[in-house]
Amino acid sequence: MANSDDAVLAAVGPRLRALRQRRGTTLAQLAELTGVSVSTLSRLESGGRKPTLELLLPLAKAYQVPLDELVGAPATGDPRVHPRPIERFGMTFLPLTRRPGGVQAFKQILPPRTPAGDPELKTHEGYEWLYVLSGKIRLWLGEHDLILSAGEVAEFDCRIPHRVTNPGPGPAEVLNLFGPQGERMHVRARPPKRQP
Repeated sequence: MANSDDAVLAAVGPRLRALRQRRGTTLAQLAELTGVSVSTLSRLESGGRKPTLELLLPLAKAYQVPLDELVGAPATGDPRVHPRPIERFGMTFLPLTRRPGGVQAFKQILPPRTPAGDPELKTHEGYEWLYVLSGKIRLWLGEHDLILSAGEVAEFDCRIPHRVTNPGPGPAEVLNLFGPQGERMHVRARPPKRQP
């Protein structure tokens, strides 16, 4: 029993390093997200530090994966995804997939809003696909200003300046597929701090 526990614990460090590298995150970025020092994270990944619940919980939160994925717990056979809402920039994201890396699916709920003036268009690496489930979405994409209704789909290269908002009057729901760069930009980015 002790040998199998030791093997599970020994596999945690390489699993954490592989997950961080797949996400394209540096130790410094991860330290900022979790509050765990760079040296502790490095020792944890190399096996020089034993994984503890106090270390793994902030990592699971930062990576937005269940704790059992970090330790390699055996699958339960239950295919259901139990999403935990993520609030970013006044929007709610519900993860619909649970495997780290690669393309991730999210249901996004956008409250109605009227942007003051011209919205700031963003660019980043990656590709985005969105399907409007309900309500209306306004998509600024380069020179285009489009209104998408329920049942309409858009896909685009995220290096083109873009922004998605809800022109109202009610909330809108969108199904999003993000690659790792898009997920980092939309779901894991920290909202800007408000100026006093």
